[in-house]
Amino acid sequence: MSIEAVIFDMDGVLFDTEKLCMDSWIAIAGERNIPDMEVFFPRCIGRNLTDTRMLFGEFYGELYDYEEFRKQASAWFHDYIEKNGMPMKKGVKELLEYLQRGGYKIGLASSTSRHSVEDHLERAGIRGYFQSLTTGDMVEHSKPQPDIYLMACKSLEVNPAQTMAIEDSPNGIRAAHAAGMIPVMVPDLIAPDQEMREKSSLICHDLLEVMRFFEK
Repeated sequence: MSIEAVIFDMDGVLFDTEKLCMDSWIAIAGERNIPDMEVFFPRCIGRNLTDTRMLFGEFYGELYDYEEFRKQASAWFHDYIEKNGMPMKKGVKELLEYLQRGGYKIGLASSTSRHSVEDHLERAGIRGYFQSLTTGDMVEHSKPQPDIYLMACKSLEVNPAQTMAIEDSPNGIRAAHAAGMIPVMVPDLIAPDQEMREKSSLICHDLLEVMRFFEK
């Protein structure tokens, strides 16, 4: 397996923000009496704003105002970050350092908006490791469609078949697999099922385990 580049997802891979986002959605849903958020939220993991808005409408119809809900949940989320800082995942800096020393190209493909991606990376002090950032507002449809990963590979000028994608969610793995990449799953909120085991080249407990793979 010849690898020239590694492209990371962000939420749930670099930062423990997937759970934080879920907590914010459930908190605001509770305040606004929006039911079944625990059921709905997992469907949105890995998707960009456009696709999430569409899913919300399909799930809830016109009973609730999505834009107002998202605004309040976002305020809850960012208030937590301001008070507590960015919750970094185990092994992030170690793996990024290792890849940089090894001469690998490093990119990011996140369904989150460019502004939020830049903000999160700067706060964590890791922006400088990434040679390219591809974000959810740069594509019409994000994961599980392969568009965002194909764009990320193009921006790094690498062959998808020689590029590892590190993902935590089923939608992300589906996108990387469809793009013809080397999908590696580091599960966060959703445990791998049979489909994920079939579409992932590797499933690791954390990013340090990914680094040990490269060391071999």
